[in-house]
Amino acid sequence: MAENGVSGESPRKRPKHTCNNKVTVVLGAQWGDEGKGKVVDMLAGDSDVVCRCQGGNNAGHTVVVGDKDYDFHILPSGIINSKVMSVIGNGVVVHLGQMFEEIEKNEAKGMNDWQKKLLISDRAHIVFDLHQMVDGMQEKVRCNVNSGTKMLGTTKKGIGPCYSSKSGRHGLRMADLLGDPKVFEQRLRDLITSHKTMFPELDIDPDKEVALYKGYAERMKPLVTNTLAYMHQSLHDGKKILVEGANAAMLDIDFGTYPYVTSSNCSVGGVCTGLGIPPLYIGEVYGVVKAYTTRVGVGPFPTELEDDTGKLLQNRGGEFGVTTGRPRRCGWLDTVLLTHSNMVNGYTAIALTKLDILDVFDEIKIGIKYWKKNESEMKHFPADMGELEDITVEYITMPGWKQDTSDCRVYSDLPQNARTYIEKIEDLLDCPVKWVGVGKSRDSMITVF
Repeated sequence: MAENGVSGESPRKRPKHTCNNKVTVVLGAQWGDEGKGKVVDMLAGDSDVVCRCQGGNNAGHTVVVGDKDYDFHILPSGIINSKVMSVIGNGVVVHLGQMFEEIEKNEAKGMNDWQKKLLISDRAHIVFDLHQMVDGMQEKVRCNVNSGTKMLGTTKKGIGPCYSSKSGRHGLRMADLLGDPKVFEQRLRDLITSHKTMFPELDIDPDKEVALYKGYAERMKPLVTNTLAYMHQSLHDGKKILVEGANAAMLDIDFGTYPYVTSSNCSVGGVCTGLGIPPLYIGEVYGVVKAYTTRVGVGPFPTELEDDTGKLLQNRGGEFGVTTGRPRRCGWLDTVLLTHSNMVNGYTAIALTKLDILDVFDEIKIGIKYWKKNESEMKHFPADMGELEDITVEYITMPGWKQDTSDCRVYSDLPQNARTYIEKIEDLLDCPVKWVGVGKSRDSMITVF
């Protein structure tokens, strides 16, 4: 009590507001295609809400249910679960025509009642056809201007150009689509005009685009809402929320192998900005790690195997992109890369997938250090891609297990050498492995703890 008889604390000070509910996050820890969809599908059964927070239909997830493979590019994987609400957050960019195509394809496989289970942020930006057209044009311009420059390997889904429109503050959002039709029409015509100025060869009819989006506006009305308010209400109502990251840590616009990256933050920070969730509400962060490494498209890949071993990994793993069909480059596990990924995302545990692909190998290598040309160790994952292309990788060699693991359902069923491999990964990353995947189906994920 102060001398004047008033409490020392300000009378205006209120108790700190707390919410014990936490959001669970699933992120790709490498260059994508790690099996995030299966992990999300597994966790979705115990969730009330499953969310996408960034990216667009440049991502690809496959979820196997019984004898059906559901392919998702823009829809959250949880949408096939009848008890789950699916949210597409403000950080996602959406091509409406291709979203409806995806819905129709999965409806034909048995996905139903999606209209009652899907919410799309009124702040999410729209990917227009012009963005997709420009995507390929920009790639050609980059290479023509900088002779010898490698293609970035864009999926040509218009993601980068749409995020450019967003950053340039002339993009259009779902709220605009459902707002004043005259204002939307004028802004869409202005967007087309500005892109035609930069790319005169752009072949797009403004009248047809305006008519197309008038039709989409009617279809979108029941789906679009203030997802920021919905997420916060769900948190305070105690609902279990699961966030499904698209792409992966090493494709993050800031922390990935720039410029061979995507155009959004696919690290844990993107969860906060892409859904409007404060950092204090982030709980478990699960990093999904393939038991070896793959990459689609160009860019440095220190542990890449350009030999028969790499081809064997590719063939056994079915390493072809869900979105593009492009063959994935394959190599050994890289723990320098994964340490960098863990520094950015703070994984609380790892889901190790596709262990069964390694069943046939006599020996399995793990990359543990990078060495520079001057023979000094590179202590951290570099920002300079020139440096990354010039490093030498130091490996440790682990004995293989030469046994089929695809029928294993508990950790103790795995061969001793397989368990030794897993435990070595835990030691190198100082992060526990919570699940081990040994097949495509839902029941092929072994829970370790």
